[in-house]
Amino acid sequence: MSSSFHNADKHTHRRVMLVGLMFCALFVAVSFFAREQPENRYVLQKADRLTRTAVASSPAH
Repeated sequence: MSSSFHNADKHTHRRVMLVGLMFCALFVAVSFFAREQPENRYVLQKADRLTRTAVASSPAH
């Protein structure tokens, strides 16, 4: 029967899982911040337009 990594002691298994999770989180963070951020202000313009429309609306009867 071949030995499995799960048969190792609990401390070693937990440490390896934690290191793997940290590398995964680091990869996601670096890939997110390294890509070019688009200059898309459509959502802000739409929210501003909705706010101005709501403020300037006529009172309900």
